[in-house]
Amino acid sequence: MVNDSATGAASGTGSDGVDVFEEHRPVLLGVAYRMLGRVTDAEDVVQEAWLRWSAADRAAVREPRAYLVRTTTRLAVDRLRRIRSRREAYVGPWLPEPLVTDYGHTVADGAERVMLSESVSMAVLVVLESLSPLERAVFVLREAFGLPYGEIAETLDRGEAAVRQLAARARRHVAERTPRFEVDPEQRRKLTERFLAAATEGDLDGLLAVLAPDARLVGDGGGRAKAPLRTITGADKVARFLAAISRTPIPDPEIAPLELNGGPALLATSGGRPFAVFALDVADGLVRSVYIVSNPEKLAHLAR
Repeated sequence: MVNDSATGAASGTGSDGVDVFEEHRPVLLGVAYRMLGRVTDAEDVVQEAWLRWSAADRAAVREPRAYLVRTTTRLAVDRLRRIRSRREAYVGPWLPEPLVTDYGHTVADGAERVMLSESVSMAVLVVLESLSPLERAVFVLREAFGLPYGEIAETLDRGEAAVRQLAARARRHVAERTPRFEVDPEQRRKLTERFLAAATEGDLDGLLAVLAPDARLVGDGGGRAKAPLRTITGADKVARFLAAISRTPIPDPEIAPLELNGGPALLATSGGRPFAVFALDVADGLVRSVYIVSNPEKLAHLAR
């Protein structure tokens, strides 16, 4: 699967290709995570891409980045098709695996800061789940990474006209389901602190003061941890649910704010081990959505 049409630099330094691959790893992880919504799956796909790269005739690869992005995308599309049936049988709502985007050791780093964009937010990733694998690939490559349609068409082995149609359909689908709001970072930080104080104290009035009237709460326990099996809608119901879980006895609890998926979030630990993540969708000075991930499989990477 050598790129015989792209132009550019030679395959780079290092006879084993490690330097070149590591240079592009952040981009590859960014593509794979957006395609799959799981850090662990993204890492597996990038590892597969490395095996393909290490076995390739790299002297014939004229543009390593294009080759690696194409390889990673195709692997991610194949994996997404395989795991779709598992997600259809998932217990309760399915949420993306939380991605830390404010720590130096995460895939958020790299020359282009590929993970710090709107397309990695919880809200957008949830919507991307409703796209077909090809629509999702086109959206990710075009909207998140700005690849030209011709390169996307080559990556997916489709005609450029067909790719443009897929892009328009995916863009329209995402826009209809994820309204955009301008959020001031300082306002968001203060609102997160108020939410944290009210949630940890079980302060019903405090929660109602920071929740939008039509706020919703989505929980993902995957059948492995306690979580609501349906979306909770309405500020009063969301506040009462949060106040109730704040009274649950937990040994050696600690809650800390951090940035997940480019937005404000709270990490809850017990004895130093993560047991829940609260990600917030903030707009117009209020919390519009609360995403709670408690499935232990989706939190294991945070312990690292």
